[in-house]
Amino acid sequence: MSVVLNPYLSFIDIAREAMEYYHSVFGGTLTLTTFGEMPNNAEPDEADKIMHGQIDGDHGIVLMGSDTPKHMRTEAFKNGTSISLSGDDEAVLRGYWEKLVDGGSMTVPLETSPWGAAFGMCTDRYGVDWMVNITPKAA
Repeated sequence: MSVVLNPYLSFIDIAREAMEYYHSVFGGTLTLTTFGEMPNNAEPDEADKIMHGQIDGDHGIVLMGSDTPKHMRTEAFKNGTSISLSGDDEAVLRGYWEKLVDGGSMTVPLETSPWGAAFGMCTDRYGVDWMVNITPKAA
């Protein structure tokens, strides 16, 4: 795998319920990670909220989603969608990142995350939200 493009759904406090529903629709495997499971990454009242959910569904379907923490919500935020670019081709993914940020705004800098990948979030010049996750290549 070099680069994969996936839809990423953003929710306010209903990600677990929504991802369980989508799992019943698409089958496969559902993985849920809470904010509380990540070191130093949760407000006490958000520890049980979903930091990342992923369905590796039947027939190759991949769907991701999470709850949006309070500190990342704007007044206009509602349940929404982001596009996620992921893989282990660092040069290609960093190139995409630089082009998407150009003329847009960075929400989370592209840097090492608590789960070990380089991760960043931005909004491009057209208002589309993007996430980039670069996994280290296996030795």
